[in-house]
Amino acid sequence: MTKPLSRTLAALSKTHGPILLLRFGSRLVLVVSSPSAAEECFAKNDVVFANRPKLLAGKHLGHNYTTIIWSSYGQHLRNLRRIASTEILSASRIQMLKTIRFDEVRLLLGRLYRSSSDGDYIEVDMKSVLFEQQEETRKFKEMVTETFLLGGATNIGDFVPVLNCFGLNGLDKRLKALQQKRGTFMQDLIEEHRRENKSDQNEQRETMVDVLLSLNKDEPEFYTDEIISGIVMLIAGSDSSSGTMEWALSLLLNNPDILEKAYSEIEKHIGAQNRLIEESDLNELPYLNKIIKETFRMCPPKHLLLPHESSKDCTIGGRLSHPTWHNVIGECLGHTE
Repeated sequence: MTKPLSRTLAALSKTHGPILLLRFGSRLVLVVSSPSAAEECFAKNDVVFANRPKLLAGKHLGHNYTTIIWSSYGQHLRNLRRIASTEILSASRIQMLKTIRFDEVRLLLGRLYRSSSDGDYIEVDMKSVLFEQQEETRKFKEMVTETFLLGGATNIGDFVPVLNCFGLNGLDKRLKALQQKRGTFMQDLIEEHRRENKSDQNEQRETMVDVLLSLNKDEPEFYTDEIISGIVMLIAGSDSSSGTMEWALSLLLNNPDILEKAYSEIEKHIGAQNRLIEESDLNELPYLNKIIKETFRMCPPKHLLLPHESSKDCTIGGRLSHPTWHNVIGECLGHTE
């Protein structure tokens, strides 16, 4: 199978249809690549496909399958989802963090402006730009890169479990070492916020970690440091944000007429006010809104979702589904070459 996997699955789907049954070693893998099939999996049979397969990456990077990404369906996952929706991603919480996001965007644009002030062409790597060049953030950037490299690596033991005990590609050892680094980093971050919270009571600067630490005071038996570090989705957010921004810039630079229209719209709405665009301005910038949506359609942050595992028999596209099948969503759901 050629790389990337998403392209291979998309090609197979175009040839053989939107619902495929493949065998990866001892595992049966169900690949769906149409909106109707995806709706059957995640709307009609959402609870059936709410489980996660026990992959090696989830064991080490997912705190033994207890994080919101790797946890299977049950009370624990429901609690994590409730926390994410009400305490982290609620409209009021997002509004509260608006000042932090605005400050970060301003710093980002300032760095880009200073880098280009000499008039020469520069290589724009959003992953580098999003992280300040300090020792701590340099380590964090390396950890992000390693997480996506090892987290997405193919482990033959996931499909032929008997081979796990041999450690053929050394992935188990590398994942353990990575999780130790991640654990140390997150614990240091949590302790730093604990110290800051004792001296700074400014709620408007409250971050995701601060929110979870405040909940820890009310329910310490549930909001342990391990649970908090698992909920904090820094790594997922930073990689997908930087990747999407890179694609958006690339698409605009390769389509100067579209870039000019977007610039004209911004100038018309904001130009005379001599300020940066704010989130509230998007309602008045329909063309820019369409550019953002088209970027997500053409260049989604992840072409394949994390695999799901069915918990019982169900029917997808008129075919019987077996409990050991996985469900993978291909890139062809939204991507057009």
